[in-house]
Amino acid sequence: MLDWLNPVKGFGVTFHTMFKKVDTIEYPEVKTPTMPRFHGRHQLNRWPDGLEKCIGCELCAWACPADAIYVEGGDNTEEERYSPGERYGRVYQINYLRCILCGLCIEACPTRALTMTNEYEIADDNRESLIWTKEQLLAPLKEGMEAPPHPMYLGDTEEDYYRMGRGQAEHPDGEKNSEAV
Repeated sequence: MLDWLNPVKGFGVTFHTMFKKVDTIEYPEVKTPTMPRFHGRHQLNRWPDGLEKCIGCELCAWACPADAIYVEGGDNTEEERYSPGERYGRVYQINYLRCILCGLCIEACPTRALTMTNEYEIADDNRESLIWTKEQLLAPLKEGMEAPPHPMYLGDTEEDYYRMGRGQAEHPDGEKNSEAV
């Protein structure tokens, strides 16, 4: 009966919001903090002694719905140890042109090697620079960490190591290491 009134109501909403004062966001100069559980760029984490947590299992690549992650595993040797397990992620790439930042790769990671930071400024005008390599994704070394390859320093057994070095272990330099990150 009053079908002609619906378009008028729609235009009324449009005109009402068109003249409302809206706060301008000064984005590049003033950045609003993100929520704590925000899904930003990825990060490959390390153990407290500096070894990588990634064991090259490729579960993150299998879980990715956008096929944005490429992982090639490599075998650790006693001379060259990059992670505490038998394998490590020799090649690790995330293609941010394809990534939808869904976090399914984080859920699939059995060692919590892959997490997401709150950093969201990853846009670029060069397609090649949006394919991040392992070196770009690895967490920086903190104080007390040694760059791999090196032997496992935390704990006397593998069980101690995976409990994050809560057992007293000695570093090859002779200093005690009982910190957990």
